[in-house]
Amino acid sequence: MKRTITAVLAVLSIDVTAVWSQSNQSGGTAVTRAEVEAVLKHPEGGADRQIKVVDVGKLNVAVGVLHRDAVKDTGWPVRGLSHTQVTEVYYITSGSGTLVTGGTVTDQKPMAADTEVVKVAVGPSITGASQNAQTRVVSAGDIVVIPAGMFHGWKEVPNHVTYVSIRPDPDRVLPVGYVSPAIK
Repeated sequence: MKRTITAVLAVLSIDVTAVWSQSNQSGGTAVTRAEVEAVLKHPEGGADRQIKVVDVGKLNVAVGVLHRDAVKDTGWPVRGLSHTQVTEVYYITSGSGTLVTGGTVTDQKPMAADTEVVKVAVGPSITGASQNAQTRVVSAGDIVVIPAGMFHGWKEVPNHVTYVSIRPDPDRVLPVGYVSPAIK
């Protein structure tokens, strides 16, 4: 898990040594496998569950875990969302699915600001439907970078897909110091 997070941060061109030394002078912030599993099993939280949000100096970095059960391909348009200020880097840990990104987004609606997913996980976001988007099959071991403002959703998930999301937060819209109630 630690190597995975390090690899994802390297993809973002963040100096990991600086990030960890700034976030916690006593040795950095870890997210253990046991914490990920506890958050996944927690009865509250829906599909998108924030684990921790850390101040790393010039920005916050959040780590979340998501799980989607089977999704049947119903054709276009695919429903999904975009986060206006937070980028996401997915590391697929198990399962697979067809991820949809970009395209022409219609029927756009802002998510309610008082929802847990907006307040804690991803910041201000817009839901909608996308056509003419890029589709790609992703599976365990794959990494996908979804810039802030880019539509994303799942067209099909045959069985399940579980993935860690690293969330750079340069505008600091996520609550620094947040720790999931499942691991407090």
